[in-house]
Amino acid sequence: MDWGRVFFIFFSLMSLTSVIGYVYDSNLVMLFIAAAVNFISTTLKIGVKNLLSSEMLASSLVVDLHLIPAFLFHQLSNDIQMANALAIGALAASIFSVALMLIECAKSKDSDY
Repeated sequence: MDWGRVFFIFFSLMSLTSVIGYVYDSNLVMLFIAAAVNFISTTLKIGVKNLLSSEMLASSLVVDLHLIPAFLFHQLSNDIQMANALAIGALAASIFSVALMLIECAKSKDSDY
């Protein structure tokens, strides 16, 4: 079992589910958690040399660039509608990132079996 891959997939899925949690609840703390977990996920994707790693890093950066302004809109101007719209964009990019991760997992050849 590759523990690096386990942490990579864990934080990618945790990022997706935390964005879904914010879209469901629109809580500022949930938005902060979603941004923090996705930032960790983005950091783990830097330097990975897999088949679709550049696409996954780009989609994770898109999620970051949606969640950070969403947090600022929610916190500074109390514009929850704009924060929710940005979070939905982050959700779409996060779903795309997880789909790419699943494609890469299906195409990779593990010799551990």
